[in-house]
Amino acid sequence: MSNTQTKKWKRGIRLVCLILAISGCRPGASKPTAAGLPPVPVVPGRVVQKDVPIYLDGLGTVQAFNAVTIRVRVDGELKKVAFVEGQDVKEGDVLAQIDPDSYRAQLEQAEAKKAQDEAQLANAKLDLARFADQLAAKIVAQQTFDTQTALVNQLTAMVKADEAAASLARVQLAYTTITSPLDGRTGVRLVDQGNIVHATDANGLVVVAQLKPITVGFTLPAQTLPAIQQAHAAGDIAVLAVDRDNLTLLGTGKLAVIDNQIDVTTGTIRLKATFPNDDLRLWPGQFVNARLLLTTRKGGLVVPASVVQRGPDGAYAFVIKDDQTVAIQPVKVAQMENGEALIDEGLQPGQAVVVDGQYRLQPGSKVKFGTTEK
Repeated sequence: MSNTQTKKWKRGIRLVCLILAISGCRPGASKPTAAGLPPVPVVPGRVVQKDVPIYLDGLGTVQAFNAVTIRVRVDGELKKVAFVEGQDVKEGDVLAQIDPDSYRAQLEQAEAKKAQDEAQLANAKLDLARFADQLAAKIVAQQTFDTQTALVNQLTAMVKADEAAASLARVQLAYTTITSPLDGRTGVRLVDQGNIVHATDANGLVVVAQLKPITVGFTLPAQTLPAIQQAHAAGDIAVLAVDRDNLTLLGTGKLAVIDNQIDVTTGTIRLKATFPNDDLRLWPGQFVNARLLLTTRKGGLVVPASVVQRGPDGAYAFVIKDDQTVAIQPVKVAQMENGEALIDEGLQPGQAVVVDGQYRLQPGSKVKFGTTEK
């Protein structure tokens, strides 16, 4: 193509563009509008009224209601382990036995010493009674009577010391039989039979954990504290323990403790709930989602969660008007729960809304009801 032809071709293109631009700006020229488009298929729904529970959600950790590390209180050979790992035990059940022979001998020795001193005391009291009669008859001197009185007092004190020594030996002997202090379940055995154990050992023999009931500790933002306190003052607050999938309910319990201080580093308040745990679905150390039932909204406005859309100006919904066109309605959402949205502001009971198919809608769009095109 020659240079002359190229210039003519470029001038022709510019002329065509100018004509199109002028025709687009000509008075009376119209642009496509939503009203001129075919109806958009959507799935409709209605705003309904019903009672809606209001939950506060926090991450929780399951804790044994009581957990005790069983330790020995005397030294000796571990003669017997009387439990099986993972066994359910009752308060007072024997868990282990330490060789009692040396402690039984110490008790017998203390009791023998006490009997010896009691015999001496009895003889001293008889002498004191005789000296009292002789003193009255002026047969013995006052000093002799006083010396005998002191001896009686001395032997009386020795007998009391012997009683204390015998009680201590009896306690030490009792410590050789190790029992469970509570109802619970034993864990992994930490010491095997035949080992020499000491009262100063750090690990202990086994941990007994109380699983029925059981507790869940969790945290919530500090700003929720006034509402929690108000609800707690009105009665028991239910707490749900939900698995990490946020679907499986593991147990229902009651709020037991609100901590006496706010954690200033995280701005949260610690709480603890108690669960019966009869089916043992909650286990110490398990992570769960704790859901505190703060209140129940009576007659709340509810729509499917998909009704609520998000835009630059916040949440909104497409409302279906009587003429089968739609309008954008700003809404205020209180909570999303189980596929439903609780609406605080923006919608009215019975109002028609678009549940699905919003991606092709704009204000004024005509709609038809049916299966949406994906």
